[in-house]
Amino acid sequence: MNTVISKDGTKIAYEKQGNGPAVILVSSAAADHKDAEQLAVQLAKYFTVFNYDRRGRGQSTDASQYAVEREIEDIDALINEAGGNSILFGSSSGAVLALEAASKLGNKITKLFMYEPPFIIDDSRPPVPREYVEHLNKLIKEDRRSDAVEYFMSKALGIPLEYLEHMKSDPSWKIMENLAHTLAYDGMIMGETQLGNPLPTDRWDVNIPVTIIIGENSEPYFHKAAKSLVELLPLAKYEKLMGQDHSAVMMAPDKLAHAVVEFSKSYQNSNEASI
Repeated sequence: MNTVISKDGTKIAYEKQGNGPAVILVSSAAADHKDAEQLAVQLAKYFTVFNYDRRGRGQSTDASQYAVEREIEDIDALINEAGGNSILFGSSSGAVLALEAASKLGNKITKLFMYEPPFIIDDSRPPVPREYVEHLNKLIKEDRRSDAVEYFMSKALGIPLEYLEHMKSDPSWKIMENLAHTLAYDGMIMGETQLGNPLPTDRWDVNIPVTIIIGENSEPYFHKAAKSLVELLPLAKYEKLMGQDHSAVMMAPDKLAHAVVEFSKSYQNSNEASI
């Protein structure tokens, strides 16, 4: 993997492939660049894709203390490596990190694609506990990594405990254990947006084209949150990915990539028509 050095000295590892406008893929919680490898392959037919390990994951290093601002600086370093501007694609909590970056980095980001940002804005599902980040950090400090993954899966993803016992025998559980120390990072990115309250009206200043994509089969709270975010951003639109759910990045990368390409073309065509 290639590497770039972020502002605080953290080494960010990434894979680069394809030709065309730059696209940076921002992974979700409990994931590294490997989860988006097939999506990167599909997008590389149309874009120059930067698929990176977020700090603390895979081949990227970490800092002694975490702050969301440092992750935005990581994205900024990748944008500079890409030539000064880029499209961002983020999935789940990574979509919210991408949104934060778009709000802070201005015209360095040309378009934003968000797949299923996991905001909880009403009572359509239980909220994430207020002490979520604090409890995750406690579990990691006690080296209870499996318990941290279980807490994330049950409280943040809403997976019933009886299903989790079966999931623990899958090799993917061990991979998530290795990344468990970063789960609190995504909790900090989400902040108070998973407590069942309306989205804040003054948190994001984003004036670029934004497409919020939700799987047709995903739970209603994803759809409600996406529609709510569209109302807050001046150039945002909500789109359904037919037949898909929250797993589309890994399970349907070809369909998701096709959607990104088509939505990107639609922006270009509408801009040309207005000239």
